Amino acid sequence: MTGAAPEARAFAAAKVNLFLHVGPLGADGYHPIASLFVFADIGDTLRLGEGASGRLTIEGPFGAGLSAGADNLVARARAALSPDLATDLVLEKSLPLAAGIGGGSADAAATLRLLNPSLPQPRSEAELMAIAAALGADVAACLESRAVIATGRGEQLSPAPRLPELHAVLANPGVASPTGPVFRAYDAGAPQSAVCPPMPAAFATPRAVADLIARTRNHLEAPALSLTPPIDEVLRALRAAPETLAARMSGSGATSFALGEGAAAAEALAARLAVAHPAWWVRACRLGGPWT
Repeated sequence: MTGAAPEARAFAAAKVNLFLHVGPLGADGYHPIASLFVFADIGDTLRLGEGASGRLTIEGPFGAGLSAGADNLVARARAALSPDLATDLVLEKSLPLAAGIGGGSADAAATLRLLNPSLPQPRSEAELMAIAAALGADVAACLESRAVIATGRGEQLSPAPRLPELHAVLANPGVASPTGPVFRAYDAGAPQSAVCPPMPAAFATPRAVADLIARTRNHLEAPALSLTPPIDEVLRALRAAPETLAARMSGSGATSFALGEGAAAAEALAARLAVAHPAWWVRACRLGGPWT
């Protein structure tokens, strides 16, 4: 039995944490979390190359300086799917690096989706989820790229409440915020709790989602700001904007988001920020998922 020909490309959607509660470091070396993951309709793109030499080519505005070797999550995902798989791949890197929006995890998940159909015996959904979880805490959630509640290390996934159409602005000050140092700074402070707040079966409006954001936290925001002060400038600009219902840093930074009332509000805010801060990476987007 031969596998089906794979699709020509796969979309790697940016991940946004509407909230992120982090517990103290465990004996296993991991932090428990509780988070509501949503996915943006912007992201990276992975496509098939022309050969079968195992080559990974990285293009796009954020491709420079990103390793295309065996340590890249795309290469690791290809090897984890099948050690003998040598399909050439091209990664169009449109998301900033070390940005708190799951770029590498989304790229790994896109690799699994793109290549699995070409296997002589494609992996089952459960097998793909196990491979994704082994690659990184966020990869399993990125595999389907739909809104989920993530607990445990981030690999325990349950359905999120139904969400209305959400429009937002993502903004990054053009600096990296590596995850490791942020968690170490978090560990140096008072421990928090990875408790998931009570939530309804559905959020009727963007303002209801903004209310959730107001009564939750991103526990990594303060340690990230202490290490990377430009994040604070972005948050101040987003929170001061009249279009903003709620704003927060995503993940371990350096990207933050502002939730707006609708598409017009998000686009107006993004356009104004791009003019006022030309060095920032700013994008209007929809949040939810999955996106194709």
